[in-house]
Amino acid sequence: MTAAATPALHWKLVVDTADAHRLADFWAGALGYTVEDHSTLIDGLLAAGHIDEDALTEHHGRHVWAAFAAVRHPDEPYDPATGIGRGHRILFQNVPEGSAHSGKNRLHIDVHGERGHLTELVERLETLGATRVREVDQGMAGHWWVMADPEGNVFCAA
Repeated sequence: MTAAATPALHWKLVVDTADAHRLADFWAGALGYTVEDHSTLIDGLLAAGHIDEDALTEHHGRHVWAAFAAVRHPDEPYDPATGIGRGHRILFQNVPEGSAHSGKNRLHIDVHGERGHLTELVERLETLGATRVREVDQGMAGHWWVMADPEGNVFCAA
């Protein structure tokens, strides 16, 4: 199959974290995304005896997976029976170990706001829990902020 004939793939970006629900809330707010609501699926699995309460926690007044949370673009399709997005998603999964390194992320998210409103974007991200790391001014190539999410993962706001 040639590259031109290769169908596009569905994907999700998986982020290892210490607190999946905290980061899902942050990134949903930062990107204007929706935190996926899996409570209908979870309640059905609980009622059928397919999962135990120890796989769950409560967040914002509903049952959620203890170790996972996901966000999706609000206009992308999702399965109403499960709450799982069918498009591009970010999945946050709790892992027991901390970051394997202390340095620059090998992969990060760039958040682009409205042109000429970088200050407002950065301030909004700070109210959600981000911190400024350093300002970057590349002259004609652009101006942006390197920031960190609530767990210290770096990203760029431009």
